[in-house]
Amino acid sequence: LSPRAKHPFVKVNCAALPDDLLESELFGHERGAFTGAVNERKGRFELADKGTIFLDEIGDMRLKTQAKILRVIQEQEFERVGGTRTIQTDIRIIVATNKDLQKLMEQEKFREDLFYRLSVITVHLPPLRERPTDILLLTEYFIEHYNTVYQKHIQGISEEVRWFFQSHTWPGNVRELKNCLERAVIFCQHEIIGVENLAAQYKEIITNPATRDYGEVLESLNREIILDALSKSKGVKKKAAELLN
Repeated sequence: LSPRAKHPFVKVNCAALPDDLLESELFGHERGAFTGAVNERKGRFELADKGTIFLDEIGDMRLKTQAKILRVIQEQEFERVGGTRTIQTDIRIIVATNKDLQKLMEQEKFREDLFYRLSVITVHLPPLRERPTDILLLTEYFIEHYNTVYQKHIQGISEEVRWFFQSHTWPGNVRELKNCLERAVIFCQHEIIGVENLAAQYKEIITNPATRDYGEVLESLNREIILDALSKSKGVKKKAAELLN
């Protein structure tokens, strides 16, 4: 809905590129700037002009490049690698990281001034284990998605798998759940995904009672019941408390 909607949306994974290559990727380079630079090349900031650039895994960016990013934010200008001409740019910057930037700043691995320049609006996404009500919604979505991909007609998951999904801590978050369900859909020959369709590491947790954390199960169930009561009371805590007796 923003005025930038019809302009470019450019994505860069900062962790996937070596430091020297990342700088060239972001700012572009002039012909002859380094060995192999046979042609002039526009960088991602130049390509994203009037639009949006998304810098994923910015916590992996080295300090030298961070300083140059800071200049782009403050001055809305930069030079290509090996160039002297200043290029103006008008972009919206969105960044993401799975690292604790506060700790990186304490270790002097992330610039404090860049952190405060970037954090105009911050969206904190809690790990999947802290939002158990999302798990079954995501499960339905991924089953529907992989039904289409693999031409299956799976309707859902068994009660045992449902219990496991809601009690598992999902250290790999949504990606882990997605991969788990993709495998299950591939191997499932019936309409319901059962324990037998899950990967070996999950079967071990389900079939071996010693590995079960009943405290986590109870906490998950309590949370789900409380959230349901809050939903029915439209967020009024007093009414939710009365519903829960």
